[in-house]
Amino acid sequence: MLFTLVESFFSNYLPRQRGASPHTTRAYRDTLKLLFQFVAECRDREVAALVLEDLDADTVAGFLDHLEDGRSNSTATRNCRRAALRSFFKHLLRNDLDNALRYTKVLALPSKRARQKPATYLEATDVRAIIAHPDRRTGSGWRDYTLLLFLYNCGARVSEATGLLWQDLQLMPPHQARLRGKGRKERLVPLWRETADALRRLQNLSGASGHQHVFMNRHDQPLTRDGVAYILTKHASPVVQDRPRLARDRITPHVFRHSCAVALLQSGTDVTVIRDYLGHSSIATTNRYISTNLKMKRDALENFWEHAGIEPANATPWKPKPDLLSYLRSL
Repeated sequence: MLFTLVESFFSNYLPRQRGASPHTTRAYRDTLKLLFQFVAECRDREVAALVLEDLDADTVAGFLDHLEDGRSNSTATRNCRRAALRSFFKHLLRNDLDNALRYTKVLALPSKRARQKPATYLEATDVRAIIAHPDRRTGSGWRDYTLLLFLYNCGARVSEATGLLWQDLQLMPPHQARLRGKGRKERLVPLWRETADALRRLQNLSGASGHQHVFMNRHDQPLTRDGVAYILTKHASPVVQDRPRLARDRITPHVFRHSCAVALLQSGTDVTVIRDYLGHSSIATTNRYISTNLKMKRDALENFWEHAGIEPANATPWKPKPDLLSYLRSL
């Protein structure tokens, strides 16, 4: 019974009824795989021997705790796994009403509140330094330069960059790229002339056609997530050595996406335009960059100081009197 419901979940419900993307399907698959392995270990039996009665609320709650304690997953990852499990248990509820109470208890498990960290981003001067680092005299160096420039120009997710095809690009004016984001959503993003020129030269170097991927590795295979991360780290590390203030943050491809958003915000672009530019499903996600942007906070503070009519003190700095110093030293 369990195997039958799992099979129908992946073969019928997700692709046909929900229209889930391959990325979603793989994420749900990984979640159920981890759950079944956890339950099998707790029950001291093989995964093939599990039955529906093994999937109760206490076991699922224990699995969610195990993700954080045993696998060192973040709270956000825990909540994503929970969302996948909710979808699966809703499917069980619709197809196995005899155990509806057990499934309802699982669905009642709450999400865990996560502390939202400020988005890490780089200032434009730092991004330009990283983009300028590749040796553009070589083919691989030109690919790296074009990739980094494209990521910053478009604020693209890694999956959008690695899945980009030549036929998705319009390299003649008006320059633009068609990106395929989460949930199979597509959006058009304008390209700088520099980005279009770099892409055009990359195509001439590779001799690629429209249905091929834009960013390829040395084995003529599309770049992977790890490949993009390696390229960024390779060119960011020398820049970080010259700029120690960057050493406290881990520079990932998603940091380039954040940096694009902050640059747009600092240029005065409306937050709703930034939402569409980045492909956010909700403006609440885009609003994170307003609270993150230190430059805008500094400008607001300076404007507040100016409009408040407070004059900076021109007198000599205050110094404590000798008797006060003597008192403090006596404590």
